[in-house]
Amino acid sequence: MTDVYLDERFVGSVDNPKEFINLVKQERRKNKLTSAMNIFYNDTSNEIYIEISKGRARRPLIIIENGQSKLTNAHLDGLKAGKIKWSDLVKEGVLEYVDAGEEENCLIALEEEDITPKHTHLEISPIVILGFVTSLVPYANFGQSSRLNRGSKTQKQGLGLYAANYLLRMDTDVSVLQYPQVPIVRSFMNDIGKYDKHPAGQNVTIAIMSYEGYNMSDSIILNKGSIQRGLARSFYFRPYAVEELRYQAGLADEICIPDKEVKGYKSEKDYKYLEDDGIVYPEAGLKTEDVVIGKTSPPRFLGELEEFSIAANIRRESSISLKQGEQGTVDLVLVTENEEGNKLIRVRLREQRIPELGDKFASRHGQKGVIGAIVNPEDMPFTVSGITPDVIFSPHSIPSRMTISHLIEILAGKVGSLAGRYVNGTTFSSEKEVDLRKELLNYGFRDNGMEKMYNGITGEEFKVQIFVGNMYYLKLKHMVANKLHARAAGRIQLLTRQPIEGRAKGGGLRLGEMEKDCFVAHGASLLLKERFDSDKTIVHICESCGMFAIYDGYRGKKICSKCGSNVEITGIELSYAFKLLLDELKALGIYPRLVLKSKYEV
Repeated sequence: MTDVYLDERFVGSVDNPKEFINLVKQERRKNKLTSAMNIFYNDTSNEIYIEISKGRARRPLIIIENGQSKLTNAHLDGLKAGKIKWSDLVKEGVLEYVDAGEEENCLIALEEEDITPKHTHLEISPIVILGFVTSLVPYANFGQSSRLNRGSKTQKQGLGLYAANYLLRMDTDVSVLQYPQVPIVRSFMNDIGKYDKHPAGQNVTIAIMSYEGYNMSDSIILNKGSIQRGLARSFYFRPYAVEELRYQAGLADEICIPDKEVKGYKSEKDYKYLEDDGIVYPEAGLKTEDVVIGKTSPPRFLGELEEFSIAANIRRESSISLKQGEQGTVDLVLVTENEEGNKLIRVRLREQRIPELGDKFASRHGQKGVIGAIVNPEDMPFTVSGITPDVIFSPHSIPSRMTISHLIEILAGKVGSLAGRYVNGTTFSSEKEVDLRKELLNYGFRDNGMEKMYNGITGEEFKVQIFVGNMYYLKLKHMVANKLHARAAGRIQLLTRQPIEGRAKGGGLRLGEMEKDCFVAHGASLLLKERFDSDKTIVHICESCGMFAIYDGYRGKKICSKCGSNVEITGIELSYAFKLLLDELKALGIYPRLVLKSKYEV
């Protein structure tokens, strides 16, 4: 007997599982059972699972009966003419939706010519196995699957026109590409997804070669001339918001230019961009620590006796100013009210981002990298016909990643640019590489995409042929201006006296054990003396008992809590975190004795 489970609940048993499953499927295809149902037979455990629950991912497949597809040319003509709908094909039993469980019992053919008597289903199109974003990648069937996944994720991070009404929105941390372009090598999904309405990249001329070692390890090299002509420029938007809050006892915040009597008043030049209402004016160019919205708040704590105190009644400064490393132009000022009727001010800052060292770029094939060098146009290599590439990409990024699709797109992009047309690079049904090579040959270029190039610095001819062409490149949202982080002295934690963490809070950069090993390996181990004393402190130790002692420099007294006064104590330098550990050991009743030796002893 075979147990049957409905939505993981036991409902009964059957004698012949295969007959039972065939009967259920036939009844479903005749619309006697709901089409949302799926059935799966696990022959290892001899159990049948029937699923009608919500939240399952299901996909449509064409049914095969007796080695023949049930989707005929008559159906296709009817669909084109608009006489038949998709839902009619499902009702007729031509198509059915299969979930992950039922798919285990199916044998699915990719193409109609692959069908054998054993096949149960046929893919509507081989590209259906890919998701929406993944199907935008051209020639994806010539690439490795893990790179294809990465290419899919990369496209989601590409800068473009994310929303047509971006000027009316107050989105956090967004960028808009200034000159987005439609790709030359494209998939049919570009038309379905209306990609021309929200493109997210630019067509660039690319050369695959090494250049002075600056594009090793995935880095790319950009032509400075291309950047000056507008390549990969974008606007970065950041919003600031302030609310006039109301407190108890009729107190409230006030948006204004703070008076000099206000506690925490900065300086006049910090408030120079504010107008009379305390809000910055549009198109003001702001730098770090400039105030965007001036605000004063009532004192934090009001006690019983404080109503007579003048100092306690002074309002405090609580303006919004730009953080360390931020700058830009005021793009939009919005004055409104929130749900509670409080005054709400929103200011949007705009900053033009020109590509710089460390900005991240990627192709649609998961080949991502940061800018390693920006080279003057006269120093860039050039072809016989005088073409200078916009991007130089390292050839060492190809063999291990096996992204042949990246190379084919460069070739196809070259053909498309010369012919002035779009190249169809749809996965599984793209223009053939052989045809592209023939067309390239007709335009007077080598059919393998290689060209003779000259060194821009010396003028000498390179001894090798360089692979040059056109491809679609994306600028990603990971820009070095958002990640740059450095600090000297600053805020520390109360407990351990070590620097706080986090870029936003102005924290320190941790030098861990592995970084320590790097210093030692480089022969710079003395640098650790300076790096590892972010919490150094001087504590006094009793020479006789080894416990912490007290040194009163004002009175000249030396006291040990265990041995009493007039004992020999010595000040030693150690990490405050270690001192904290000793204190915690004492709290456990452990006696951590420090035995001192003179450092001059041999």
